Amino acid sequence: MSTLNVANISDGTDSVPTGYVVKGSAKSWVNLYGKETPYIVASMNVSSLVDAGAGRYEIYLTSSMSSSNEYAITATKQDTTVNTDSTCFDVINSRSADAYQIISIEDGVSADSNNVNAVQMGELA
Repeated sequence: MSTLNVANISDGTDSVPTGYVVKGSAKSWVNLYGKETPYIVASMNVSSLVDAGAGRYEIYLTSSMSSSNEYAITATKQDTTVNTDSTCFDVINSRSADAYQIISIEDGVSADSNNVNAVQMGELA
């Protein structure tokens, strides 16, 4: 494996420090089907998925993050019914450097969802 060490990346007009690319790009993403028996539709740096109960999904990484406290997650879902109060969020107390859990909420209750997406930002170990 080769290593490229540079301080900046440039397209000839604009330049950005490599730290922004290393720390600011997505380190994992997942698109999953969350009904019946949940499964991964497509992903990057995601090794597996565990169904942790109604609307609860545990996402396991192929390559770990640098720590359990130095990353952020954003998650979305496709509503299963019309005009519902829906959200999807990271469960802070169950995250580690190599896994996190998201919960799909519909009308204030954990509920499975057809299409769940999560993106993780931070620094890999």
